[in-house]
Amino acid sequence: MTDQIRRASRSVAANIAEGWRKRRYCAAFISKLNDSEGEAAETQTWLQFAVDSDYLKPEETRSLYVQYDELIGMLINMQNHPEQWCLTKIK
Repeated sequence: MTDQIRRASRSVAANIAEGWRKRRYCAAFISKLNDSEGEAAETQTWLQFAVDSDYLKPEETRSLYVQYDELIGMLINMQNHPEQWCLTKIK
């Protein structure tokens, strides 16, 4: 379970970085942000499994879960308003 959390959480950052480099292609940028959003949600799921399995305490995990909620919100906002981030105009 630890390995899954580690992989999903690293993938969040990797997809954001890859998307950032693809900003001149707005559709590719949005796609990478969407992938990152999915990985963030997967990380939350694994955190919940860890709590449910008594590997982590709810009070220790809550702040991480909330931080991922905030990150997901930012990613959704970026996907909904890509013109602020893309290097080319959206047609």
